[in-house]
Amino acid sequence: MLFLLFKIGQDHYALDTSEVAVVLSLVSLKQMPATAPWVAGVFTYQGQSVPVIDLSQLALGRPAQRRLSTRIVLVHYPAPGPDSRLLGLVLEKSSEIMRREPSEFRGSGLDHSDAPYLGPVTDDARGLIQSVRVQDLLPPEVRAQLFPAAEQ
Repeated sequence: MLFLLFKIGQDHYALDTSEVAVVLSLVSLKQMPATAPWVAGVFTYQGQSVPVIDLSQLALGRPAQRRLSTRIVLVHYPAPGPDSRLLGLVLEKSSEIMRREPSEFRGSGLDHSDAPYLGPVTDDARGLIQSVRVQDLLPPEVRAQLFPAAEQ
């Protein structure tokens, strides 16, 4: 399997590329008042409004640094119903891929109940790399706010 690598702070994380629709340069986002602080905003992609979350803000409480390698990664988010929806993720240093078998990931040994999107880990020359589970990124109240039609 292929994984898209990115960083949150100094640590490496991985997204399964089968969940990735497209990787885009940073674009201007329309701010969304009265949402979680890590909801970066919304933009239009191919005629569709796409909500965007900032993973650095979600995990560390600070926005992603604006760098040439900071991207908006559109992922297939499994909204309720038969179809997935596009969800944008602001990711720092998201410019590498890695090949790993699922069996090469193992539990981190920590309780991630406050961050259920954090998955198992693997390691390489970069150090420990933790997977991120797209389906667990949004708590129910934020999912309902970002995808209201899907919730009904």
